[in-house]
Amino acid sequence: MGKHTGFMEYPKKNVPYRDASERLNDFNEIFTEPDGEHLKLQGARCMDCGVPFCQSATGCPIDNLIPEWNDLIYRGRWREALDRLHKTNNFPEFTGRTCPAPCEGACVLGITDPAVTIKNIENAIIDRGFAEGWVKQEIPTTRSGKKIAVIGSGPCGLAAADQLNKAGHTVTVYERADRIGGLLLYGIPNMKLDKAVVSRRVELMRGAGIDFVTNADVGKETDVKNLMDEFDALLLATGATIPRDLVIPGRELKGVHFAMEFLTENTRSLLNSELKDDLYINTKDKNVIVIGGGDTGADCIGTALRHGCNSVVNFELLSEPPAERATDNPWPDWPKIFRTEYSHSEAKARFGSDPRNYSIVTKEFLGDGAGNIGGLSTVRVDWSHKGGQQRLVEIPGSEEHWEADLVLLAMGFLGPENYLSEAIGIKLDNCSNYRAKHGDFQTTVPGVFAAGDCRRGQSLVVWAINEGRGVARAMDEYLSGHSMLPAPGMTMGTAANL
Repeated sequence: MGKHTGFMEYPKKNVPYRDASERLNDFNEIFTEPDGEHLKLQGARCMDCGVPFCQSATGCPIDNLIPEWNDLIYRGRWREALDRLHKTNNFPEFTGRTCPAPCEGACVLGITDPAVTIKNIENAIIDRGFAEGWVKQEIPTTRSGKKIAVIGSGPCGLAAADQLNKAGHTVTVYERADRIGGLLLYGIPNMKLDKAVVSRRVELMRGAGIDFVTNADVGKETDVKNLMDEFDALLLATGATIPRDLVIPGRELKGVHFAMEFLTENTRSLLNSELKDDLYINTKDKNVIVIGGGDTGADCIGTALRHGCNSVVNFELLSEPPAERATDNPWPDWPKIFRTEYSHSEAKARFGSDPRNYSIVTKEFLGDGAGNIGGLSTVRVDWSHKGGQQRLVEIPGSEEHWEADLVLLAMGFLGPENYLSEAIGIKLDNCSNYRAKHGDFQTTVPGVFAAGDCRRGQSLVVWAINEGRGVARAMDEYLSGHSMLPAPGMTMGTAANL
């Protein structure tokens, strides 16, 4: 390493977000431009730790060569750092913005001190790469003569398409929405991932020879059996799109929406008209309750605030995480600790308090007498331990009533929609995902592969890229008899997971 004592000399300093009171007035990205000297010193904090756990099975799912590009940034060798980054990651601009950074949770320095700011450095490398014109389309010199259809244009489908195109196969990506990007485009709001960033990468891929077809709902309007006849192999990368519902009294009331419906309509209207067409679920002057405490719930809070909601409250079934690692959550596992996301800070800036309420269960949606949501009835719960297992117990006398004009359900996803699998007889696993083994990725139908959330279940963007790169290698082997494509957990050294 270039600075063996850097971790002792320089404190951790994250690249800050834009001020909350400022960023609440727009849907522009929340990030600020980092200073080169700042990043150099943060890169210098990377230890010569011998065994870089940031690259282990509990660290980066795509085998990013983190110590190498940290050292290169310390030395000012940005172009080489970009090359190292692209060696394992097709889309660092996506992960650098959206990934929760399990690599930082596994950082060896994190045992005693704050971890290296890996995510900040990754994002800065790719952004500089685009700014300097170093990121170019990669057109294959030869073609294999094999044709592949990728169904779904989220991070998994795009990563697989990119890799398969590099191997010389002819790739067509089908997307049922009106734009390419899947979860990246419509599932993550613009302030976390500007849609111009997604389009920029898609255009590079298009220039490299990949075809994209939008408004193509394979299994419905587009016949999947025709695609099986036309192409040598198919990849299902459709994501996990069935939302978990909350089936309690009053669920039929107007004003109760799934989070993804809310986020998708907002982004589409923002792109089409800057929200002038009014074709979205508007929270202006409304009392909003978000049920679900994950990233999607946080994004709903941030979007509702930007509309100008009157209030926003967030319900989380689980208990509040501890400030520090618990004894049963040792390093290098992901630290299950209390975190404040961008939208929580924004809510506090606007309303004076954190919007989150922990250990709370919604018992009933209450109407306003005209068929609309008017409020919620809840009860507090205790997560007691009995027989070594957590047990949810309702607390007597803790019942509460909450006013609400709009409720957003952000409780995760159950699996992929089934109409595509039913059309060609793909078998599902016990979790209702497409049955396909990691490493092989073949479904129960010959020539049809599955990867990403539709195979492993709801997960992170970085895991979708892991699966996309993995299935690309498997499909290349299937079509060519061998493959030189790298795949995380398969060719780069970390343990395969699921």
